[in-house]
Amino acid sequence: MAANPLDLNRRPTAVPPPQVSGQPNRGSHLAISILAVVAAGAALYFAQLVFIVLLVSLLLAFVLEPLTRVFERIRLPRFLAALLAVMLFMGAVGVTFYFSYNKAVSFASELPHYSGEIKKVTEKFRRQAQTLRKSTQQVMPQDATDKNTVKVKQESSWSDHLFSSLGTATEMVFSASFVPFLAYFMLTWKEHSRRCGVMMFPTEQRSTAYATMTAIGEMVRGFIVGNFLVGVFIGVISTAIFGFMGLPYFYFVGFISGFLSLVPYLGVLLAAVPPLLTGVGHLHSSGFLLILGTVLGLHLFALNVLYPKFLGSRLQLNPLTVTVALLFWGWIWGAMGLILAIPMTAACKIVCDHIEGLRPLGVWLGE
Repeated sequence: MAANPLDLNRRPTAVPPPQVSGQPNRGSHLAISILAVVAAGAALYFAQLVFIVLLVSLLLAFVLEPLTRVFERIRLPRFLAALLAVMLFMGAVGVTFYFSYNKAVSFASELPHYSGEIKKVTEKFRRQAQTLRKSTQQVMPQDATDKNTVKVKQESSWSDHLFSSLGTATEMVFSASFVPFLAYFMLTWKEHSRRCGVMMFPTEQRSTAYATMTAIGEMVRGFIVGNFLVGVFIGVISTAIFGFMGLPYFYFVGFISGFLSLVPYLGVLLAAVPPLLTGVGHLHSSGFLLILGTVLGLHLFALNVLYPKFLGSRLQLNPLTVTVALLFWGWIWGAMGLILAIPMTAACKIVCDHIEGLRPLGVWLGE
């Protein structure tokens, strides 16, 4: 029997609600996320000097926090304890710079002798390179069109190089002058910043935010102290070995080589340069091999024994993550990016570990 269209007792068919055009969907979320990542990358690139100064000041504040607490235990106010900590650090930097400057001046006074010895060593390789070049030109003669080509090279004025270098140096000195002041204010306003930062989160997430901040602080402090201890260890051993070899300025070159060895991936090459240069004219080939073996052996020992002991439990980053982080931050910020890459990546991993939606990314970054 057919249904009567005029039957009032019949229940109407449910009609789905209309789709609101302004309602966000997965595609719009993805587009917003991509735009946010691009905007963050542009900000990191174009404002790199600001971010580097802020991060270096933050690292310095983490380093000076234990010393500030020591001064607070002797009944000093927080502002005075922080001021004394910063002043002691600046004094230590000044003494180190004065000592290093004097040794650098002494080394520069003997530089003509070293340059002459270096020229003698490299002259043989230069002659071999010229002989190889002539042999290559005889086998592959130069094209006639290339002989008639006149290459014009525009030479820039020496004043342009001077003023551009002075501008960069002035900018760096001006930016570095903010570091002690920022570190002091970060120390004095530490509790205020942490409390207000936690209050920015919803009530149910404040405990997680506080735990995340605490974990990042412990990681950064352990990273800096661990690297310092590793650098001192390598510097002491290098100084002892270079002194036994009779290397000039061994007490100065050894510690430079030890701390240069801390640079990720390039450290073993950078650490070998100062002792090799000072050894020219004083050592034979066996001495140079001993220097290379010492630098390489200490670097591998620190990488496989000291770093896992002092830093392994705090960073928990796999080698792939470290390599990608060094590549990215080195491209964004250059040399300072290589120095700051590991603590920033480890801080990102801690944030991912404390956010439920980002825990898979934290697992991927970890070991």
